[in-house]
Amino acid sequence: MTPFLSEFLGTFVLLFLGIGVVANVSLQHTLASGSSATGKWILITTAWGFAVFFGVIVSGEYSGAHLNPAVTVGLAAANKFAWSQVPAYILAQFLGAMAGAVMAYLFYKDHIDSTEDEGTIKGCFSTGPAIRNTMNNFISESVGTFMLVFLIFFIASPFLEIDGVEQVQYGIGSMDAFPVGVLVWLIGMALGGTTGYAINPARDMGPRIIYTLLRGKKAKPDWSYAWIPILAPLLGGSIAGVLYTNFF
Repeated sequence: MTPFLSEFLGTFVLLFLGIGVVANVSLQHTLASGSSATGKWILITTAWGFAVFFGVIVSGEYSGAHLNPAVTVGLAAANKFAWSQVPAYILAQFLGAMAGAVMAYLFYKDHIDSTEDEGTIKGCFSTGPAIRNTMNNFISESVGTFMLVFLIFFIASPFLEIDGVEQVQYGIGSMDAFPVGVLVWLIGMALGGTTGYAINPARDMGPRIIYTLLRGKKAKPDWSYAWIPILAPLLGGSIAGVLYTNFF
C-alpha cells in the first residue's frame, strides 16, 4: 500500500466513523437520538477518539498516519517530514475525508430525509461556533490544533519505513494509535465546546463540500465561517512544529 492510498484510507475511516456518530445522536429517528446533551457530547468525543485510533491503525505502518493537513504541515515545519511529500499527503487526506462523508451520507440517508432542521444535518458534516466571534473562533481552532500537533511529537516515532526505505521523519505507528486517539478525545472534551474542534482542515472542508453538493438547494454550508477551520489549524500546527524544533 502506497503512502497516498494509506492516507486516503485512514482519513476515510476517520471521517466515516466520526460523521457517523454525530449523525447517530443528532438525526431524527435513530436509536441514539434521544441522548441528553451531556451524554451526546461524551458519545461524540469518545467516538471521534476511537475513529482516530482505527484510522491510525489502518494507515500508520504505511504513511505515518497523519490524516490531517495540520499534522503534515506541522511535521514539515519541524523538519520531521519532507516538504516535497506534503501536497500528495494533503490531497489524499481531502479525498479520503470526502469519500468518508459520502459513505456516511448514504448510510444515514433515510434519517437525513427525516430530519427537518437543516442545521442539524449540516452539523453532522462540518463544524461551527457555539458563539460566533471570528477572533475567538480562530484562536480556539489554532490552540486546539497546537495542542494536538505539539503533543503528537511526544508520541510519534522518529523513524518510519516507506517503500522499503527507512526515513528520518516522524510518523505514527500502530503502537502509537491509542494515545493519539486518547489525545483527540481529551481535546474534544476539554476544548471542543467553542467551535466543535475541527482541528483538521480536511475533516471540515471535505465533508462540507460533500454536504453542499448532496443537499443542493437545501444546503446551508456557512461558507463565511469555513475558512477558520482551514487556516487556524494550519497555523496552530505550524507553530507547534517550530516551537518543538527550537526547544526540544
